[in-house]
Amino acid sequence: MHSELTCIACPMGCRLQIEETENGYIIEGHTCPKGKKYALQELEDPRRMVTSTVRVENGFLALVPVKTAEPIPKNLIFDVMTQINSVVVEAPVFLGDVIVRDVAGTGIDIVATRDMPKNI
Repeated sequence: MHSELTCIACPMGCRLQIEETENGYIIEGHTCPKGKKYALQELEDPRRMVTSTVRVENGFLALVPVKTAEPIPKNLIFDVMTQINSVVVEAPVFLGDVIVRDVAGTGIDIVATRDMPKNI
């Protein structure tokens, strides 16, 4: 198997060429060590950070921005979003508050990325 990826581990955006062999992968085209690590992660266990919003009752605004505390398996993004979309929190919310524990059984939490004071 031969494939290509654009590395996003640093701002260089290297074009990686990947060849699968009996002994693993041959990865070429990276200009820094992060490229090889990125390619292996992307091939073996692709993960993504998920950012979204959660509804807030009695908040200064109706939504509070949230994100996964760590990257989650890429194939679980829709499950994570389904769970996030079902959540409603009560104001006040503070930066770093855990909004959903162990989202979609990943062991990773959804956290608030800003304060949301109570509407006065």
